[in-house]
Amino acid sequence: MDNATREERQCAAMIKNQLIERGFTDEAVLKAMQVVPRHRFVPEAWRAQAYSDGPLPIGHGQTISQPYIVALMTNMARPMSDSKVLDVGTGSGYQAAVMAEIVDQVFSIEIDPTLAEQSSKLLAELGYQNIHLRCGNGYLGWPEQAPFDAILVAAAPDHVPEALVDQLAIGGRMIIPVGRLSQTLLLIEKRGDGSVTQRSLGPVAFVPMTGRAGRG
Repeated sequence: MDNATREERQCAAMIKNQLIERGFTDEAVLKAMQVVPRHRFVPEAWRAQAYSDGPLPIGHGQTISQPYIVALMTNMARPMSDSKVLDVGTGSGYQAAVMAEIVDQVFSIEIDPTLAEQSSKLLAELGYQNIHLRCGNGYLGWPEQAPFDAILVAAAPDHVPEALVDQLAIGGRMIIPVGRLSQTLLLIEKRGDGSVTQRSLGPVAFVPMTGRAGRG
């Protein structure tokens, strides 16, 4: 990488130190995260830390997730090239871009109008034509485009939204942080008979889900 840019070197180090050395082996996800320019998805003031091992603020009370968490959630969704994916909480658009490098169609929802406009513009600039983005309440999903083979949620409600479970395809997987003071990343699967299972992937810390996310 003698002629690599600083960002390319930082990205390569991120892949090696934060993912591969932690035992991450999914080639499709590693390639996607190598291709997507993470520094373009953070504010100018944070560009120097774009490839650091942690989340970063993107304004409006939101963050871009730690690279390892993005890789983990993408991997646990088990995306295939023909998968149809729902991304709840677009934020900067980074998770949608990583997933769009792997699958045919990504449908992404962002509740904050400013972030939705910014991420839509950036994703268009980067040439992503397979990401469909709209401003709306991710708690309710995107029913007219359901069912989804995978659903990734980047903000934590205090319970699993039933609307999102309903929009999972048979055999589909949802990765979602749940909880307020203490959050757990859950893997929810819809089996062939329509039953739903869930298991914990460990503790996490996401921004709380806004909009219609409370009980009742």
